[in-house]
Amino acid sequence: MQQFRRMLGLPGVRALMVLMFFARIPLAATSMVLTLLVAVGLGGSYGAAGLVGGVGTIGVAVGAPLMGHVVDRIGLRPMILLATACEGAFWLTARFMSYPVLLGTAFFFGLLALPTMSIARQAIAAMVPEELRRTAFSMDSISVELSYMVGPALAVLLATQLSPQAATTGLGCAVVVVGLLIAVFNPRVRADHEKADTARLPRREWLTPKFIGVLVVGGGAVFILAGVDVTMVAALRANGQLDWTGLLVVVICTASAAGGLVHGAVRRSLPQVVLMGLLGVLTIPAALFVGEWWLLALALVPSSALCAPTVATTGEEVARLAPVSMRGAATGLQSSAFTLGASIGAPSIGFVVDHTSPAWGFAVAGMGGVAIAAVAWLLGAGRSVKEPVAV
Repeated sequence: MQQFRRMLGLPGVRALMVLMFFARIPLAATSMVLTLLVAVGLGGSYGAAGLVGGVGTIGVAVGAPLMGHVVDRIGLRPMILLATACEGAFWLTARFMSYPVLLGTAFFFGLLALPTMSIARQAIAAMVPEELRRTAFSMDSISVELSYMVGPALAVLLATQLSPQAATTGLGCAVVVVGLLIAVFNPRVRADHEKADTARLPRREWLTPKFIGVLVVGGGAVFILAGVDVTMVAALRANGQLDWTGLLVVVICTASAAGGLVHGAVRRSLPQVVLMGLLGVLTIPAALFVGEWWLLALALVPSSALCAPTVATTGEEVARLAPVSMRGAATGLQSSAFTLGASIGAPSIGFVVDHTSPAWGFAVAGMGGVAIAAVAWLLGAGRSVKEPVAV
């Protein structure tokens, strides 16, 4: 674990990791809070809740690069204060909104949401030297897994013990606190030797096929994850084992975190596109184990162990390929790729499950991942990591 000790010993990095873990808990709770507010608080359908979430997702996909552009032009703190004020105002007033108003404002909420994912990646690229970035991005991916284990659970606890409206107020307060803490901490988004690099490059000079291939892999990884989530719930429900969902989520998140630890500890890892291909290939066998929850959990462990490494390598590659002066926009595009992967994966694999069976959901998600890896290879992502040596 020497790599992790070296990385966490860098000035400000340990505090950044702790802050970003707590900062992403509100983000992890967002989807659950919206669903509970519409379906329970307003008495709407789950489809209506999904529509609000989908509109907000479109806003996030559009807004992430724009927020990154603001960071590139005027700095991190002004963007944080703007996003905190806008997102906090949305959540603190959401309890008073009717469904049409909620649906109409969801896009702007997503557009101006606090981009905690992008902030973390920009700060890591600035604060961590290149030889330790794999370790730092792996730790960041593990932190995301932990945040997503905590956030939805807290949302359900508030909504069930108090009310969905109370959950929105709590989320609004959390967003404001988190935003102010990040603004006070004000992590660096450029290293000392990068501050003089202010040249504004045309997008065509850095948004190359290789860079697009990196984004394709990032979106593809989340496509598989979203598809697996939907299929997993469908499989458990079909077998009357829905009560085991929480434990199954803990198992696969733990496997992902373990994979991230290994990925961050080694000095050389597999190329990004190979990790993506293996993630897809190892998802397919889960189709054979949909009968019992514990068999399904075991079947999903190998693919889950590759989730954090695949996502971490995406961050590493974006930091390496993006010019310093455009890093904010580049990490914003990375966040958009993740968002689009989730917004495509969940409904498309859900459609497959609705018209076939949960087994086919796992199979199609895995095969889709393999196809995405092939596209990324053609775009040049297969040669994006230097010295590709197996772990």
